[in-house]
Amino acid sequence: MEENLKRLNKFIGETGYCSRREADKLIEEGRVTINGVVPEMGTKVSPQDEVRIDGKLIVEKHEKLVYLAFNKPVGIECTTNLEVRNNIVDYINYPKRIFPIGRLDKASEGLIFMTNDGDIVNKILRARNNHEKEYTVTVNRPITDRFIERMGNGVPILDTVTRKCKVEQISKYTFKIILTQGLNRQIRRMTEYLGYDVTALKRIRIINISLDVPVGRYRDLTDAEIKELNHLIEPSSKTEEASLPKAEAPKRRTEFIKREDPRFKKRGDY
Repeated sequence: MEENLKRLNKFIGETGYCSRREADKLIEEGRVTINGVVPEMGTKVSPQDEVRIDGKLIVEKHEKLVYLAFNKPVGIECTTNLEVRNNIVDYINYPKRIFPIGRLDKASEGLIFMTNDGDIVNKILRARNNHEKEYTVTVNRPITDRFIERMGNGVPILDTVTRKCKVEQISKYTFKIILTQGLNRQIRRMTEYLGYDVTALKRIRIINISLDVPVGRYRDLTDAEIKELNHLIEPSSKTEEASLPKAEAPKRRTEFIKREDPRFKKRGDY
């Protein structure tokens, strides 16, 4: 029945094999088959269908999903490609197949989520949901009030201007910044545009989860944290309402009356 059908990328994501976005790439590359046939994008599958990736059978998982808060060290690559040296999967060496949600530059350290829940990845990475990510940043020369102001008001990089954001000076060389978008190497590009170089960058919060484990260590998110996180990443009802077309005000009709009509008034009758 129709209600038992599920989009192929969602099915793959829920098995924990990879995220939905990565599943789309696998489908485009023709590496996925359904009952021996290479499918088109958007194809739906039922529980009776046989899904394979590179010939390997993929099955739905019914075990508890994994959500980790990991403090990534400098030098570790946020990739699931095991051929890449110092990749995050080999570093953690978790007993189940997991992958990172988003990324953190190799030269940066701090909080990153690891999971086997492919469904949650898209929700968190949706820029339009304005999810906050907080960082502490150290630069190579003294910070000025002008620098803080310009960082907060938006900086032209990558053929756009960054969104306005919260920026606060912590010390002579260190500031805190809260972003709601994730452009490539955004903070480093912003500071470089203003004539500064980043010497250290650490992510200390993602949405409602703050960094609280030593470098190189991880912990499971609590049930309460996961519940709150899922609530916060759902599309805002206010946003949905704002996107609905507003009811038009009734148009006023202009009625012309003839001179002989008793309602007609001559100038001076008012």
